[in-house]
Amino acid sequence: MSSTFPEHGTTAPSIEELHRIQAHAKVAPGEIAIGVIIGRTSEHFDFFVFGISCVLVFPSLLFPSASRLDGMLYAFTIFSLAFIARPFGTALFMAFQRRWSRGIKLTIALFLLGSATAGMAFLPGYAVIGNWSIGLLVLFRILQGIALGGSWDGLPSLLALNTPPERRGWYAMLGQLSAPIGFMVAGALFLFLHSSLDADDFIDWGWRYPFFVAFAINVVALFARLRLVVTEEYTVAMEERELEPIGILELLRTQGGNIFIGAFAALASYALFHLVTIFPLSWITLGSTQSVNAVLIAEIIGAFACILGMMISGVLADRIGRRTTLGATSALIAIFALLTPWLLGGGKLGQDAFIILGFGGLGLSYGQAAGSVTSNFEMRLRYAGAALTTDFAWLIGAAFAPLVALGLSVRFGLVAVSAYLLSGVVCTLLALRVNRALAARE
Repeated sequence: MSSTFPEHGTTAPSIEELHRIQAHAKVAPGEIAIGVIIGRTSEHFDFFVFGISCVLVFPSLLFPSASRLDGMLYAFTIFSLAFIARPFGTALFMAFQRRWSRGIKLTIALFLLGSATAGMAFLPGYAVIGNWSIGLLVLFRILQGIALGGSWDGLPSLLALNTPPERRGWYAMLGQLSAPIGFMVAGALFLFLHSSLDADDFIDWGWRYPFFVAFAINVVALFARLRLVVTEEYTVAMEERELEPIGILELLRTQGGNIFIGAFAALASYALFHLVTIFPLSWITLGSTQSVNAVLIAEIIGAFACILGMMISGVLADRIGRRTTLGATSALIAIFALLTPWLLGGGKLGQDAFIILGFGGLGLSYGQAAGSVTSNFEMRLRYAGAALTTDFAWLIGAAFAPLVALGLSVRFGLVAVSAYLLSGVVCTLLALRVNRALAARE
């Protein structure tokens, strides 16, 4: 028997206790991190495919009688619906987990996500079925949001609780790598199709392939996550950490303040998220200052910068603390916001600089955005609390970013984008300040 087993006075551990200790030891942080990356990459890929289609496909496919600007605004409105539906999906699937199991919940959620995404691939255009095409897209988008809320598996919470304290920033960053990876795959696929096909073929059938790929990726991600989530080792680790699917109403009643602070603590990062991934494509192509292919190439390069920024954020967070890192990167976002009108209005060089610098800043901030204040939750509330906090962070910070940024910038100029980003920075700094004051008082 290993001497590393804990002592229980003069009594040796029981067989059941030894099994629990050994099982817990098998859930390594690196294995959990891989599960997080695989699962979140499939989800981000789905959403980036939809976001890019809101610029390149849906305006002409679904809103042919509207101007290109109005078509994008209508598409971005539908884009936001998934984020509105996401908290409801979390509540619904938490009930599923309490009734059945974590594996059943995850299987239903990911098949729903993949089916809704594949359904979009078969979507007829407005010329074929009229307004029904818009209604179907709305339905599929809402189902995507519900499924995304239900796909919460607790891996990020378990990862945070199983990493050495001096390495928590690095492992938190690993889980966020799924965002730039998902964007790179989506952007590269659209770049290939858009550059290989003529305009008519792309709008007719070419754009549908990324949605088929999204379904295939979801199936692979499902089995990869189930391989970890349904194992005895993972289940024991979740039970030992008391990570339970608490009812959402109880959670809001007892932990509403922590959810509110957690959602706003990462607002600057989440606001920046779609302003450097989706918005530049809409703004630049609308003004015809660059080709679609050139913008996609710049954004793919930016995704590499995002990965580099995330790695730096992991090192910084382990040296100066995650919340301090988040506050410092919010200040950098404020400086970036002030430069936005000059960069986006500065021709190809300035626009490419906006994209690449913005992606780099996103990596620095988003790398530590998830779960920055989830330690405020009691242990048994952290599983559901982290899920709902993430839902509201996406809803408040990212859901309407492309719609608001494009609408305001067309009407008031690019200074409106600066104001939008700065408002997110102010909210983040205030939330971090409130959280620090509450922690000090406690």
